[in-house]
Amino acid sequence: MAKTGKYTVGLVQMSMGADPEVNFAAALDHIREAARRGANVVCLPELFRAQYFCQREDLRLFDLAEPIPGPSTTRLSEVAREVRVAIVASLFERRAPGLYHNTAVTLNSDGAIAGVYRKMHIPDDPLYYEKYYFAPGDLGFQAVNTTFGRVGTLVCWDQWYPEGARLTALQGAEVLFYPTAIGWHPAEKTEFGTAQYEAWQTIQRSHAIANGVYVAGVNRVGIEHGDVLGNRVEGQGIEFWGGSFLADPFGRVIAKASHYKEEILLGEVDVAVIEETRRNWPFLRDRRIDAYGGITSRFLDPVSKWPTDGDSK
Repeated sequence: MAKTGKYTVGLVQMSMGADPEVNFAAALDHIREAARRGANVVCLPELFRAQYFCQREDLRLFDLAEPIPGPSTTRLSEVAREVRVAIVASLFERRAPGLYHNTAVTLNSDGAIAGVYRKMHIPDDPLYYEKYYFAPGDLGFQAVNTTFGRVGTLVCWDQWYPEGARLTALQGAEVLFYPTAIGWHPAEKTEFGTAQYEAWQTIQRSHAIANGVYVAGVNRVGIEHGDVLGNRVEGQGIEFWGGSFLADPFGRVIAKASHYKEEILLGEVDVAVIEETRRNWPFLRDRRIDAYGGITSRFLDPVSKWPTDGDSK
């Protein structure tokens, strides 16, 4: 018998100012509003407590980090219980002195922590100096149960890797949430802006199609210079392009936000659509799991021998 059930996800596209406490209070208000409008699972953008601070390398910015569980998860748990929603929240985790992660926490509607995911793929690009701040995740890819459905969470740069989406979907995730901080370098926007956004959306829609799941990209919006702790990055900053969206298992965009303003985006997840799509596109049935050994190699040089079982690096 096919599994049935529907629930509503709320994607919070928000802008961030210089004061983390103001940002946090705004995020809690957005969660309450999403719940009032019918959301059951609410996802916030990546590192929503502050402006995107990875635009520079600054030792003082490690002071933004906190333990998990910690102050932020306590407050988020209170709101989850208050309005009876599950919450996906991206936090700067202080795991130990000198050891930090970019971490997404899933809280259930009773306020309990349902799952902790540490971002696996860490970028290092101009104005995205994340390798300075974050150790790669070591908890693996995972799906967790909430009151409403089974969800998986990855984070931003993870969006570009089909392996992460596949391994999360194989654990039964019905929705893949990607809390995100991605935008344009203003000097490049005219030439590359449209293509960059479309590539970002296309790769995530492909995850929805290839795995027969819903995919939600949840971005911030607005121009930021990393204003935090009284300092900012000189120059044009980053124009975060918003454009948050929800795609269904057929890859169709069923809800999409603008590029320029804060929005709460609502979309329905229908588990029966996952079943129906996979029956017609049985990609999971037809996978050749016996033939994918090379996927754990960094690169397969066509002039060398296929790596042996003991040589997969």
